[in-house]
Amino acid sequence: MRIRSWKARSKRALVAAALMTTVVSGTAGWTVGNEQQPLTGPPPGTSSWRADHSLGMRLPDPATASPARVAAFFDSLSAARRQELVTRHPSVVGNLDGAPIALRYEANARFLKAERKRERARATDPGLTAQDRARARALIVRYGELLAPGRQILAFDPRGRGQVAEVYGDLGRADRVSVVVPGSDIDLNTFDRANDKYGTPAGMGRSLYAAAGKRTAVVAWVGYTTPVGLGPDAATGRLAEAGGPRLARFTQGLTAAGAPRPAVFCHSYGSVVCGLAAPHLTATDLVVLGSPGMRARSVADLHTDARVWAAKDDSDWIGKVPNVELFGLGHGEDPTAPGFGARRVPAEQAEGHTGYFTPGTDSLRAFARIAGGADSAGATRTIGART
Repeated sequence: MRIRSWKARSKRALVAAALMTTVVSGTAGWTVGNEQQPLTGPPPGTSSWRADHSLGMRLPDPATASPARVAAFFDSLSAARRQELVTRHPSVVGNLDGAPIALRYEANARFLKAERKRERARATDPGLTAQDRARARALIVRYGELLAPGRQILAFDPRGRGQVAEVYGDLGRADRVSVVVPGSDIDLNTFDRANDKYGTPAGMGRSLYAAAGKRTAVVAWVGYTTPVGLGPDAATGRLAEAGGPRLARFTQGLTAAGAPRPAVFCHSYGSVVCGLAAPHLTATDLVVLGSPGMRARSVADLHTDARVWAAKDDSDWIGKVPNVELFGLGHGEDPTAPGFGARRVPAEQAEGHTGYFTPGTDSLRAFARIAGGADSAGATRTIGART
């Protein structure tokens, strides 16, 4: 009888996990996705950086030096020497966690211009296929958009599907900082797409900044390889396991550069990334919305001193995803369940899976209060919530 009961439970769990595979998709659609290879390791150009001894000293290794070590290194340099490094190694400085914020903006502008120039040459190269030339033309437009006056690009990596982080507000002077971590189907091209505006990190970031006020700053961070469409990537933690350390290092880099500890807002699959990164995140608050699970049984299982919040509206299809984790499939408990212990954020006015940052909603008002440092944010404490 016990064997039969165990088999029945296992069968139900496998069915639930299979349903997870067919349901957990990103914010952009319902097509079957391809397996993605996560982007890991140090920034592009690291080999040249390591070989540079022109300052008469060894430069901090982007792969091993802590953000605090990087910040101390730049603090020891004169303005002229900092500029030398930006000129010679923009791709490293622009993506080096712990480097001065303004210097990263400048470095990424240089790197974007260099990449645009390279794509212009590729766009007219007769040795390339028509498809490659068309892609080059598209990238020329994309890089030009990111170079528009007023945009503050804190990270930029063209490898793979491309990664980017953009700042809204004055990150160097803000009293409070927030970081938005998106879910599936987000990359360099979909970072600020026009359709489904508030389902993009740029739309979420701009909306949160407008609601939270000018004493805050918001970073929209696409610093990990996200799943594409449906498929095993969305139902497993493989990409989140690669992205978690990158997110943790990014938040550590913000504080090392002098910014306040951020509140981190994690949407959909991004909440899986945040759950795995939680023990190492430098954060005041961890807010998950439309979450399929955080690969944790409870708030205590996250091993974080950040306040943990959760939001899910009744019309969000994520509510139909079984909260299981078996044989690597599924992401575990629902963070909005009372037993999980998170502070519940009201979301009655949000609609669908990507409506949480829509202006005028109760969820955005609560997010703005969290971003501004409020204790309650209009949230309700669940049974067993941390204080």
